Amino acid sequence: MAERSPKGCAPSQHAARAGFVRASLALILVSGCKPVGPNYSRPGYNAPSVYKETGATTVVAPPPNPQGGAWQPANPSDGMLKGKWWEIYQAPRLNQLEERIDSSNVQLRQAMELYLAAEAQVRAARANLYPTLSVGPSISRDRVSAHRPLATPGGATTYGDFTIAGQASWEPDFWGRIRRTVEQARANAQAGAADEANVALTLHAEMATDYFALRGLDSQIKFLTDSVADLERQLDLTQRRFAGGVATEVDVAQAQTQLETVRAQLADLGVARAQFEHAIGTLANDSLPGFSIPPSPIDLALPKVPLGVPSKLLERRPDIAESERLAAAANAQIGINIAAFYPTITLGGTGGFESTNPGTWIQGPSSLWSLGAQATELLFDAGQRHALTDVARHNYEAQADAYRNSVFQAFDDVEDQLSALRILEQEAATEQRAVDAAQHSFDLSNTRYKGGVTSYLEVLTAEQTLLQAQVTAINIESRQFAASVSLVRALGGGWDVTQLP
Repeated sequence: MAERSPKGCAPSQHAARAGFVRASLALILVSGCKPVGPNYSRPGYNAPSVYKETGATTVVAPPPNPQGGAWQPANPSDGMLKGKWWEIYQAPRLNQLEERIDSSNVQLRQAMELYLAAEAQVRAARANLYPTLSVGPSISRDRVSAHRPLATPGGATTYGDFTIAGQASWEPDFWGRIRRTVEQARANAQAGAADEANVALTLHAEMATDYFALRGLDSQIKFLTDSVADLERQLDLTQRRFAGGVATEVDVAQAQTQLETVRAQLADLGVARAQFEHAIGTLANDSLPGFSIPPSPIDLALPKVPLGVPSKLLERRPDIAESERLAAAANAQIGINIAAFYPTITLGGTGGFESTNPGTWIQGPSSLWSLGAQATELLFDAGQRHALTDVARHNYEAQADAYRNSVFQAFDDVEDQLSALRILEQEAATEQRAVDAAQHSFDLSNTRYKGGVTSYLEVLTAEQTLLQAQVTAINIESRQFAASVSLVRALGGGWDVTQLP
């Protein structure tokens, strides 16, 4: 006597189901195999052991290793800039303006939205690893022709059809195409996060640079304003000496010319100051009609910038991280294209209930199901897949070279700013000696003029030299702050790769 199958199913049906389940499990196991295509490794680059230009006193370089390299720093990142790097300048107004960038700047918000879109793309790509399921009921009332071919005389021509069925479809990731796609999407999202960090670093550095440039102009404005007051007193003295018959009309004209020249220089500085103020207001996304920064000359000391070891630069610059992540995405594309050489296998199934009567709709005899699999292999494409794979390989090599170039440019950028700080420090000391000498020369000439020993031309020449020397000294100070900010930016600010999602 044949064994009865449970629930009234025939043995052949159970065998088919069991076979399909075993085949599905086998397919699931196979789909966990290693994805085709090359696994990614970061393109090689040998960082220098030390920076060349470290002579400025405002740069804190790590101590050198002893002879033979007997020890290494316990943590090379200790003492490096972190977080809100602009706070090292001890400028409260700058801190307020920098805070507005993170909360209000539209360019940074744009970069954030692009990153969020890339992050969502990761979830969309990962969803392809799982089956798709759908379900839907269907109710209809149908009438067929009584004169249709092979119609039974007296047979029913009207019937109802009540159906509720679900469908499942799944493409097992045998060759890793989907996993490589997820890998690529993840790398692109991380590149987007690095790009956002780079935009933020650029904006914060631009804000600090503009702020110190404006403060430098305020220093020049204060100096020229004081100079105008001194020149007015000098003109008054010359006029009184002329009235007393001691000075000449030429002396008065020369004093008047010098005064008006400095007044014109003072007025001209207002143009540049207004432009920097507008730029700062735009970066802070503030309402320009109501935005202003009260005049305040630079009265800050240059902070010491911790340099860190050169090898850490690869982890501190967001633009380097972005380029490296794009190389990873390009590498994943090679695997995606190689997977196109393998067959596409899809598993599918349908199950549900169907009846002509609502009363018997959801019952065992009304059940229906089907299971199946489909494989498709492209046999001829005139070499398109080979060409696309070659495209992906060349794109990866190009992106790997772009990564190496970004590293090279980063070290060049750091060295440029280190040398600028070192040379400007020397120039500032030299210029200060020039200012002291010009001040002494002016004092001597002025004394000689008041004593009637020399003409006003000597005083005028000494005064012009002093003015030029002092303006140059102020400009050098502004350039030192700009170079300091540029060095911080070249070092990556307070960012590192651990902040990548």
